[in-house]
Amino acid sequence: MQSDAHEWESALLAEGAEPIGPEGLTVGRTAALVGVSVKTLHHWDAIELVRPSGRTWAGYRVYSGDDVARIHRVLVYRELGIPLADIGRILDDPDTHARDHLRRQRSQLTERISRLQKMVDAVDRMLAASKTGMRLTPEQQVEIFGADWQPARVEEAEERWGDSAQWAQYAERAAEMTPEDWKGVAVATEALNADLAAACRAGVAPGSAEANVLAERHRALISTYFDCPHPRQVCIGRLYVSEPGYAEYYDALAPGLTVWLRDAIFANAETHGVDPESATWE
Repeated sequence: MQSDAHEWESALLAEGAEPIGPEGLTVGRTAALVGVSVKTLHHWDAIELVRPSGRTWAGYRVYSGDDVARIHRVLVYRELGIPLADIGRILDDPDTHARDHLRRQRSQLTERISRLQKMVDAVDRMLAASKTGMRLTPEQQVEIFGADWQPARVEEAEERWGDSAQWAQYAERAAEMTPEDWKGVAVATEALNADLAAACRAGVAPGSAEANVLAERHRALISTYFDCPHPRQVCIGRLYVSEPGYAEYYDALAPGLTVWLRDAIFANAETHGVDPESATWE
C-alpha cells in the first residue's frame, strides 16, 4: 500500500500539487488537493469511508499519502455511479490489492468512455440534422410526396412531438436519408395505401391473414421513422380515428378506411399478445 501511495503522490506532484509532508495534510489542504469540499471529507470520515490516519504534534488529525490515495479511488468509483457503502466494501476487501482496484477502475472507466462516445456520436448526428429533421427542401418534398403534400406538416409535427424520444429518433434517421431514400418511402407509402384501400373495399375482415399482412406492412412503414412495436401501433390506430385530419386522409382513399385500418391494427396486435384496450405508447 505504501508504494501505491507514493505513486499517487508522484502523479500529483507532476501536476503541480504540493508534496505531502511527514505530518500529512489538513482537511482543508486535502480538500483543495483532491477537488472536493471539506464537508464531503467530514462526511466520509463520519461514515468511516476515508478517515485521516495521521496526527500533528498538536494532536490535529491529518491525511497521509495512503489516505489521499484512498480518496482518489473513492472519487473514481463514485464517478462510475457506485454507492458509497459499496465503495467502502470494495476498498476494504482483504482479498483485493490496491493495484487490482486500479485495474478494475481503468476497465470500468474505459467502458464508460466508450458508452459516452457513442452518445456523443448520436448527438452529433442529431445536430447535423436540419431543424425539421428532413434534409429536403419544400420543393423536393412536394416533388417526392405529391402535389397535395404540405411541408408545414413537418413543422406542425415537430411542435407537437418535438420533445419525444420518437421524434429524436426520427430526426436522427431522417438526417441520414437521401432524396432517393425518401422517394423509396413515398413509393412504399403509395403502394400500401392502395392495397389498404382495395382490402377495405373488398370487405377483407380485420384479423384475417390478408389483413394481418397489411397491418404488419403498415407497422414496418412507421418503423422507417421510429421504432414501432405493436402497442405503439395500436396507439397510432386510435389517433387515426380520433383526429379529423387522419380520418379525412384515409377515408378519401376509401370510405370507412380509417376505422377498418384501426380494426386491422387492433386485431393483428391481439395475435401478438397485445390487448388493444390497455396498450400504451411506452
